[in-house]
Amino acid sequence: MRKRGRRTRGVLAVVAAGVLGVAGCDAVGGDSAAPSEPAKPSPTPTPLWDRSPGSVAAVGDSITRGFDACDVLSDCPEASWATGGSPEVDSLAVRLLGRAGAARRSWNYAVSGARMADLPGQMARAVGRRPQLVTVMIGANDACRSTPAAMTPVSAFRADFEDSLRSLRKALPKAQVFVASVPNLKRLWSEGRTSPMSKQVWKLGICPSMLGDPDALDSAATLRRSTVQKRVEDYNKVLRDVCAEDKRCRYDGGAVYDYRFGTAQLSRWDYFHPSVNGQARLAEIAYRTVTAKRP
Repeated sequence: MRKRGRRTRGVLAVVAAGVLGVAGCDAVGGDSAAPSEPAKPSPTPTPLWDRSPGSVAAVGDSITRGFDACDVLSDCPEASWATGGSPEVDSLAVRLLGRAGAARRSWNYAVSGARMADLPGQMARAVGRRPQLVTVMIGANDACRSTPAAMTPVSAFRADFEDSLRSLRKALPKAQVFVASVPNLKRLWSEGRTSPMSKQVWKLGICPSMLGDPDALDSAATLRRSTVQKRVEDYNKVLRDVCAEDKRCRYDGGAVYDYRFGTAQLSRWDYFHPSVNGQARLAEIAYRTVTAKRP
């Protein structure tokens, strides 16, 4: 009986050891789930706004053409804040692409005298280049008419701007847009009216709704200028609001409107359009807006 008991205990010990051995295998494997592999990091989503676009197309009016920046009553695209190659200006395209890159991958479709109604056509031409960034500066000529009554209605201004962005977005869904505000025309009048030369040039027909009869300070002249100024502010609200509806559009926040152009920043021929120095200031504003980090 004792021997049988010892054998029994020995068998039980072996069986117990076997059970524990199997249990031990199951604890680290067997039918249980294998240890999970470290999770792979999710790919970084492509940002909606690229702060270093590879090509630039400019649309707009005489300011973007560098009118009166280099010579009297003539375009000077070399001095354009958007695409010019002048070292004194250091244009947006040069800052983004380098001088050689700007020469190959930036295009200026702005036209002196253009109004918002002309923007859809300019945009269509710019789209043909498939730019990664389109700059827009337009609206001064919509306010600079023969009389305040002849200014572009705000509703028409909005419709043409919306049409321009729709056509761009349809052709180039990922193209980015920088929109500059319309300059403060009343401040330009205030700055330039101290120069006898400027007033002579203004008589040639430069922005008559604001600059006509520049020395007049009577109630009618004051009302005329205030009406033009209010329209400029309304245009800028349109630019801001329409741009805000497009996730790949950046408005300058009124920076061009707020900039205090002094005599050094205004053309010495008309005291209205930006000088080379003024073009450089516009390039700075645009570059800050395009390259700003935003949430």
